[in-house]
Amino acid sequence: LEIAAAGGHHLALLGPPGAGKTMLAERLPSILPELDDEAALEVTALHSIAGLLPPGGGLLRRPPFQAPHHTATVPALVGGGSGLARPGAVSLAHRGVLFLDEAPEFSKGALEALRQPLESGRVRVARTRGATEYPARTQLVLAANPCPCAKPSGDVDCECPPLTRRRYLGRLSGPLLDRVDVQVRLTAVRAAELLSTDAAHESSATVAARVVAARHAAAGRWAATGQRVNADVPGPYLRRPPWHLPARVTTDLRRRLDTGSLSARGYDRVLRLAWTIADLDGRDRPGRDDVAEAIQLRTGEVG
Repeated sequence: LEIAAAGGHHLALLGPPGAGKTMLAERLPSILPELDDEAALEVTALHSIAGLLPPGGGLLRRPPFQAPHHTATVPALVGGGSGLARPGAVSLAHRGVLFLDEAPEFSKGALEALRQPLESGRVRVARTRGATEYPARTQLVLAANPCPCAKPSGDVDCECPPLTRRRYLGRLSGPLLDRVDVQVRLTAVRAAELLSTDAAHESSATVAARVVAARHAAAGRWAATGQRVNADVPGPYLRRPPWHLPARVTTDLRRRLDTGSLSARGYDRVLRLAWTIADLDGRDRPGRDDVAEAIQLRTGEVG
């Protein structure tokens, strides 16, 4: 979650009920930095257009958090309505978090409609009288159970046939998941973990301080591109000097691209993750270990 926050990366959480998926997603805004003046103005204007701005309120400084129900329609997610198209959840989450809990339960049309805004950071809604465009630079968080029966024990007591399990998670299409940088499988919480009082805990403020430091490093590095976080840096920019990583660092990554286990988009997203990991550790460039960790976060496999 800290890596996702530091780099602005999309995140998918897969695991049984009670593993902490919803709790983690709802805590994400607490470790994100406050909005600067430009972003606060954008967010406040969008909420004003939607009629959601509190009376007498000033600029919205905290990153917004939108968690639409899985019955949400395409217009509710990306914008629509009669007359002037109103912003949908993806735009109301601009500069913040869009959380889709029970993501496979959303309609296929609604999920696929997110692909273009996630790529471009904008959503264009066309109507007979014209088109309206809204910003949609949001951080997507998907949460899903591994199967429809959703047993708390996970795979141990699952009653779903293999085909049912594949079809259920298959509702999250490959092109959509290809845009999600961090894909994490959570396991069921054990009694020893739940009841332990010995483990050290960090506050959100402590984690947020590291996130702010990492974002400052990224913003300074990418100032020439106009981007603020690693997740938004164009792929070609990462593959050219002076930011091109040497072959000894990207060996495992290039092998996965050649064998087809990673797409070209996935290759660039792993690079962005590696830069975020290096930023959090205070290094000026990613090393091979950073790339290996980024591959693991992206695929669940050790690079």
